Amino acid sequence: MEFHIFTLFPEFFESPLKTSILGKAVESGKVKVKTHNFREFATNKHKNADDYPFGGGAGMILKAEPIFRCYENLVQGKKNEFYTIFLTPTGRVFNQKIAHELTHKQKIIFICGHYKGVDQRVIDELVDEEISLGDFVLTGGEFPSLAIIDAVTRLLPEVIGNIESANTDSFENGLLDVPHYTRPADFRGLKVPEVLLSGHHKNIEKWKSEKSLEKTKKVRPDLLDKF
Repeated sequence: MEFHIFTLFPEFFESPLKTSILGKAVESGKVKVKTHNFREFATNKHKNADDYPFGGGAGMILKAEPIFRCYENLVQGKKNEFYTIFLTPTGRVFNQKIAHELTHKQKIIFICGHYKGVDQRVIDELVDEEISLGDFVLTGGEFPSLAIIDAVTRLLPEVIGNIESANTDSFENGLLDVPHYTRPADFRGLKVPEVLLSGHHKNIEKWKSEKSLEKTKKVRPDLLDKF
């Protein structure tokens, strides 16, 4: 699977792409992640990638031309092979369901916005979907693109050693994950629930179901509306 990131700050990704599970997936070749600095495709002598908005208003707008030229340089007329995402607060809110959907795409382009936004013609002509991480605003699309790449990569075959671990994560069944414990069973007087030490699998699964529902009701009751 390939991820292509259109960004003004490719150095942002250097450390995360070498770290933990994502780093191992890149090193093993299970995923390919390449950054593209679209400022390099600006045509004026100052390599400006942004300009003032028509109609006035505060802030600067990313220009269409550098992004179009960067896109065309990568795609080479094979647009149908790529799925292009623009990261923006006005997009569909990302969730685990979307992460699973994106695992079926072979080549994904992320366009990282900055400043006040991007020329609408980029969205109209190049973008397949606009995605948001939530109801808040970040300085750019780098953080969201990295979060989505991580979420999608860990769902790919053989990226996580035990795929059952991913299959029992929060949101996989529509609810939040259960509390987890490991050794020692008694840490400074704080004890692991007896049922988890019982070896009685039916009772353990019942406890997990109850705790999952309890946690969801308390923290994310909105998820229960979907049942």
